[in-house]
Amino acid sequence: MGQVRLFADAAELAQAAAGTIVQRLIARVGAGGRYLIALSGGRTPIATYQALAAAPLVGAEKWRAVEIYFADERAVPPDHAESNYAMARAALIEPAGIPARNVHRIRAEDPDLEEVVREYDAVLPPVLDLIVLGIGEDGHTASIFPGSPLAREALARVAAVRDSPKPPLRRVTITPRVLREAREIMVLATGAAKAEAVARALEGTTDPDVIPARLVREREWLLDRAAARLVPNPGAPRTA
Repeated sequence: MGQVRLFADAAELAQAAAGTIVQRLIARVGAGGRYLIALSGGRTPIATYQALAAAPLVGAEKWRAVEIYFADERAVPPDHAESNYAMARAALIEPAGIPARNVHRIRAEDPDLEEVVREYDAVLPPVLDLIVLGIGEDGHTASIFPGSPLAREALARVAAVRDSPKPPLRRVTITPRVLREAREIMVLATGAAKAEAVARALEGTTDPDVIPARLVREREWLLDRAAARLVPNPGAPRTA
């Protein structure tokens, strides 16, 4: 069963999301493990990443036990304004002092996307502790877009995208298999523009081919009131 957590606005959501991640990170690292987290790009998670970087309970020692991966990446250089890595680096990785050796970016700027896919599949761990996702206004998540056969991919863990409906056309993304096998997933959605996609992902029987975010319907969703405005009883658990 999924869990939907409702917040007054985007700022409150970001603080709550960061606080939840900190608690789970500390529990994992405190038990002697490493915390394996995959980040998404876009505007929504920036405030969460900034709040994470400023969290007083996560010092340098704990950050050294965190491994950073990415849910997807656009085919742009790592210093490009559209790079998910560049955003995460500016908002979280550098401010928190996460060691460069712990950051596993997707080299999606490489013309040979198949080689990038093979390389990232070899780097990606069997199970991620947490994947932070967003949802697009069209219902996409990671770089799995409506109408893409990737919504039904069962075996591959990483895939190339060459015909994204949003620029740039070329991307690399994790697949439903990685989403399914992750220990935890946190979907962040803010703003009225996301309300219809959120409602279609959480309610009714729309196929994941149409709204790929339905692939993570049963996971943890953090919504502000604007994004949740079309969801009846947004705090109620969902079933498959």
